[in-house]
Amino acid sequence: MSQILPFQGTLYDTAVVGNIEKLVAPPYDIIDAAGQQALHDRHPQNIIRLELGLDRAGDHATDNRYTRAGIALREWIKSGALKRDREPAIYYHTIEYRPPSSGLGAPTKLLRGFLTVVKLEALDSGHIYPHENTRAAAKTDRLNLIEACRANFSPIWSLYSDPQGAIIGLLETVTKGTPARYDFQDDAGCRERLWAVTDPAVLKQIVDQMQSKPLFIADGHHRYETALNYQKLRRQAGSPAGLQPYDGVLMLLAPLEDPGLTVLPTHRVTTTPLPPYDRVKALLGDTFDFQEFPYTAETKDGVRAQFLNALRTNGRTAPVFGIALKGDSRYLALTLKPAHRPSPQASPRTKLDVSLLQQLIVAKLCPTQQEQEAILYTKDDHEALNWAAQGTGTGALLLNATKVGEIQAVATAGERMPHKSTYFYPKPLTGLVINVMDTV
Repeated sequence: MSQILPFQGTLYDTAVVGNIEKLVAPPYDIIDAAGQQALHDRHPQNIIRLELGLDRAGDHATDNRYTRAGIALREWIKSGALKRDREPAIYYHTIEYRPPSSGLGAPTKLLRGFLTVVKLEALDSGHIYPHENTRAAAKTDRLNLIEACRANFSPIWSLYSDPQGAIIGLLETVTKGTPARYDFQDDAGCRERLWAVTDPAVLKQIVDQMQSKPLFIADGHHRYETALNYQKLRRQAGSPAGLQPYDGVLMLLAPLEDPGLTVLPTHRVTTTPLPPYDRVKALLGDTFDFQEFPYTAETKDGVRAQFLNALRTNGRTAPVFGIALKGDSRYLALTLKPAHRPSPQASPRTKLDVSLLQQLIVAKLCPTQQEQEAILYTKDDHEALNWAAQGTGTGALLLNATKVGEIQAVATAGERMPHKSTYFYPKPLTGLVINVMDTV
């Protein structure tokens, strides 16, 4: 079902350009303007100059951040800053990290996966499943980049089922005792390690085992649909016989059963006026049971901890949401009343907490499209609450994280989740391994 294609990755030559930690970047879609500039200034060959270059005054059709990225890529390859591996490989990759908001003494988790090229399949093929909707503007941006560079800089993150952990176990066995190609700490404090696995017999085993496994896109829906659009354009320009470089796309594949996988909630912060507490309770009181957590300046931290604990604990058995209103000194935990909970026969999408939040809370408190488009998003509980308290927003709407099994159920049913439904963590870095398809 899934055809993976070991490939000759293009990697930074650290003997030429220096430490890898100065060269990689987070995924482009989580970098703000300040972060973009900081990465640009960090190193003249930082991957951000390819993946998310700076706009310049006077940019036009033949001189813009996309064309400059294409020129820079070819120059870096020519100079030896980037080198293509001689042998096809699968790149075993581990990320050791502490989940956000966990204490300094909390145990670390280890995400394990491998970087490879995956043959493109139509999203209705039954082989590769999306779970989120995409937006046209983001796909246009990515298509402009891939047309100029003919390369994948940032991997799509996809999940596959392997309850026995056979594939990761094989990769761990063949890399045990071998120094990692990269071993460093990234800006988020994660330990990043990478090995190139080139043994043809091992590669064949992995290719064969993956053929029976569907893939579920965790992160990178825009990049996947862009790769399909690029493939279509290249085929329209002429279709040579056989598999072409543009028929595949770079992915990080990880087992969905991996205990190192973390899914964080994506909280909503409203920026348009909200009704006062009494009106909120009148609007939502028929649907939800309200639990109040009043606080003073002296008790705020302790009450917040109690409130967040109640949100997580009670959310294990029922849909529970948190609300904090600007200027109101209480936190609210809203538990969906049994009569309003989706039936067991309801579609997987309908039963999601994020769907219920959108339908039963957001649509009532922010009824217009304009109000909903003004909503901010964050994965951090405290950031959401602080934004509401400090006036960055008018209210914080908190929810529990979507479970991996729920995401799989939605995808398998052919449904799409609402916008900003999931936040998989930790995000794979951009620039560890590049898939250069061909030269321009």
